[in-house]
Amino acid sequence: MIRSYLFVPGDDHRKLDRSTQSPADALIYDLEDAVGPDRKEAARAIVRDHVKARGAGGHHRVVRVNSFATGLTAGDLAVVMQAAPDAILLPKCEGQAEIDRLAAMLEVTEAREGIDAGRTKILALVTETASAVLTASSVRLSHPRLAALTWGGEDLSADVGALGKYGPDGSLDDTFRYARAVCLLAASAAGVTPLDTVYPDFRDAAGFEADCVTAKRMGFLAKTAIHPSQVEVINRVFSPSDAELEWAHKVVAAFAAAGTGGVTQLDGKMLDKPHLRLAHRLLGN
Repeated sequence: MIRSYLFVPGDDHRKLDRSTQSPADALIYDLEDAVGPDRKEAARAIVRDHVKARGAGGHHRVVRVNSFATGLTAGDLAVVMQAAPDAILLPKCEGQAEIDRLAAMLEVTEAREGIDAGRTKILALVTETASAVLTASSVRLSHPRLAALTWGGEDLSADVGALGKYGPDGSLDDTFRYARAVCLLAASAAGVTPLDTVYPDFRDAAGFEADCVTAKRMGFLAKTAIHPSQVEVINRVFSPSDAELEWAHKVVAAFAAAGTGGVTQLDGKMLDKPHLRLAHRLLGN
């Protein structure tokens, strides 16, 4: 189970080297927001060479390419796919057509690089414009390569003209709560991992942990980190507790004892198939 994704600037040799020792389950090599316009081409080669030379240890390897609107996506893939990453994160995804377009490009580059067809998965960032949020809320996204959907508020803030994402009490404003919920629902409908966004104030440890707890309670299975110090908190919060695992084992056993029926009980409480699905999810199967 992948709980934590750590963003790493694609052109920063020092941070790339340090990231290989991170307890994060996955590393996201960033060619987009973390890299200035004059460093885009260099970052492609740096990421490719880093992964080829050092690998990523036991990390799941993801590359965030630049969005289709920039005209840089094909060039990013041409270089970084030489290192055979596990997944590509597509930012500013506007819907199914862009997922299909990326999948077609991956099919070509996999064949060219001798990578098994379909091996490279897709993660999509689906809430960075108002139109993308509305699309994700109304169209069921789907593709065999699609592995996760995530959301973000910084670009959405600019798109709608918001002055900030948080209210005076520190909670997300309605627009961003809605975007978060849309991401969760869209991922659940697609049968892929709902991946919560970064918490930008890495100095606010208490606020960050509360944000992680909220995301897990909502149903998110993983979270992205913008700073290495956040990873251990994510791993702890998004790992099933002993009590949750005990409950999940009991639920699975109760349904097994009940046979093929769709309803059973545990400790005097009624259980149906949604409880069984949650139990399997907690157990990682």
